[in-house]
Amino acid sequence: MQEEKCNWFASWFDTPYYHILYKDRDYTEARAFMDTLTNYLNLPENAKILDLACGKGRHSIYLNELGYDVTGADLSENSIAAASKFSNEKLHFKVHDMREPFEEKFDAIFNLFTSFGYFENDEDNFTTLKAIHNSLSEYGFAVIDFMNVHYVLKNLVAEQTKTVEGIEFHIKKYLKDDHIVKEISFEHQGKTFNYTESVKALTLEDFEAMMEKAGIDLLDVFGDYKLHKFYKNESERLIMIFK
Repeated sequence: MQEEKCNWFASWFDTPYYHILYKDRDYTEARAFMDTLTNYLNLPENAKILDLACGKGRHSIYLNELGYDVTGADLSENSIAAASKFSNEKLHFKVHDMREPFEEKFDAIFNLFTSFGYFENDEDNFTTLKAIHNSLSEYGFAVIDFMNVHYVLKNLVAEQTKTVEGIEFHIKKYLKDDHIVKEISFEHQGKTFNYTESVKALTLEDFEAMMEKAGIDLLDVFGDYKLHKFYKNESERLIMIFK
């Protein structure tokens, strides 16, 4: 499949500014979530895990430390180059378009931190879901950790400014054409930059419809990283486990 450099994620994720803006992500919470999730799924000791849309590999690296055979995949060549410095015989990274299934099969596939719904075309999102399903082993489980759209819209901050490493990021968020859009503008070294994130505002009902169409079994739905029950208007996350 031809790489679509015009897509927002193909450019934004490959810049150093993306990683600067989000450098304060909670690594302790991320690790605790991986502990909880792998325990819940009762994965075998040497399970093969795919971390799909892995970024610089923070989840992949920790899953490997837990003893799993991990492949981290992402469209961003720069992120994969950074993550690959941590490679070993049971930790591999590759540039990959999530719409394409893998030839090898995995015992678990994790798509974390709202790394779904990036495409303008609904069919591409459906294709991604099918690719995840088709990359599972016979007894494998897949997990999509997505935003809870209802919670996000209820708590949306329309405008904010965030200063990181001396860069003042101006952020605007809004709903447009069933997408939650984040506009990011800033100046650095005398240049002005403008980037956009756009994620399809997919609800649980939207995912259920796609899964039914694809012949996927949705097994469990949770509302936070401690795997508490999902509440439509209160839960911060929408975490779905399927096979």
